[in-house]
Amino acid sequence: MGIKCRLSLAGLAGTLMLVFAATATASAAAEVIDRIVAVVNEDIILLSELRERMEPFAQRIRSQGYDLEKERKMLFQVREEMLNRLVDEKLTDQEIQRNDIQVDEAQIDNTIENIKKTNSFTDEDLRRFLEQQNMTMEQYRDKIREQVLRTRLVNYEVKSKIVITDEEIQSYYDSHPEIYGGKTYYHLRNILMAVPKNATDEEKQTIRNRMEILRTRIQEGESFADLARSFSQSPTANDGGDLGEFEMETLSPLIQEAIDGLKPGETTKVLDTDLGLQLFYLEAVNRSEGKPMESVKAEIQQKLFTEVVDKKFVSWLDELRSQSHIKIVN
Repeated sequence: MGIKCRLSLAGLAGTLMLVFAATATASAAAEVIDRIVAVVNEDIILLSELRERMEPFAQRIRSQGYDLEKERKMLFQVREEMLNRLVDEKLTDQEIQRNDIQVDEAQIDNTIENIKKTNSFTDEDLRRFLEQQNMTMEQYRDKIREQVLRTRLVNYEVKSKIVITDEEIQSYYDSHPEIYGGKTYYHLRNILMAVPKNATDEEKQTIRNRMEILRTRIQEGESFADLARSFSQSPTANDGGDLGEFEMETLSPLIQEAIDGLKPGETTKVLDTDLGLQLFYLEAVNRSEGKPMESVKAEIQQKLFTEVVDKKFVSWLDELRSQSHIKIVN
């Protein structure tokens, strides 16, 4: 289902679709006979609230054509997840009141304008959307107010208490060379001798012997490029077998293993490849310049901050739950 059972920071962001997801069937929910499904300190959660929150997800499950048993299990899971989310919201709302966190009408206006801009909505588009959801502008503003207040609570309780040090940023930078470090390129040349498909074992061995002789001549100091021009059957022979530069992971496992540990100026053993017998020569190892620390410092800081916020937020909610009186009424 992909539904988070806990109130998350993403749920506090105030996007247009999240505001409406739980309110699409408010009129239907009002028809049920209410009862208490949870007590959260001095507040209660009603069955009508839970069903209202569940309904969009329940409709999606029922439309999938699952068998009755699976549908029942999935609906039960959604019920538990939505109830947990409502409990978390009650707890955060109580903390908002306790800390006297306020938001004025101008801030609500600004948030709505940002939502309209993000979704490319005009005033008319927004009103039409609200009509489709059976929601008044006043109800919509109330929903926005709740989200802004909860975001402010997170800022107060969690974000304001987080400090990302320069040491942590440096450690992250150093431990992620694949992101911020330069890349290593291997400049290769090759000599290729094709082996006919119908070649006998004796003919194959003759070709291998020729390749071994070439390898010996290279080890004794002869130019790999000159020998490639004279003996290689590769299309790159006229260029001295020059293949260009490659990142290690782009090479076949056979070639990776063969050049691993080679120093520039050294040659691999004779390799039996799909194209024939080959020698590879490591011309050079080059490394591109990585991203300087100062150019990515802000990016890393934000990444670490987001990770810490998510963890601290969950811990804060867990602690809040442990200090609260929560009773689920089945």
